[in-house]
Amino acid sequence: MSTVPLPTPTTRWRCTRCGNLTRFDVRRSSTVREFVHLDLAGEPTVEEHDVIAETVESVRCRWCDAVDAVELVPRPDGSVERP
Repeated sequence: MSTVPLPTPTTRWRCTRCGNLTRFDVRRSSTVREFVHLDLAGEPTVEEHDVIAETVESVRCRWCDAVDAVELVPRPDGSVERP
């Protein structure tokens, strides 16, 4: 199973089949370390949550249901020229 790269501040996901840029189902695996505090009644509260490793296993397009048909493309610059 190949992993899918995460988007960065300069890239985003795009479905190669339909062109979708905004809606995806993402399956990921994580290894985390948590500090859990139990109150006297035994109710847990997570007080610290550290992600040690995270892998995106698959990305499915919500529009056309394509599985693993996602590529990374550059994000638009976002700058607007004003007169």
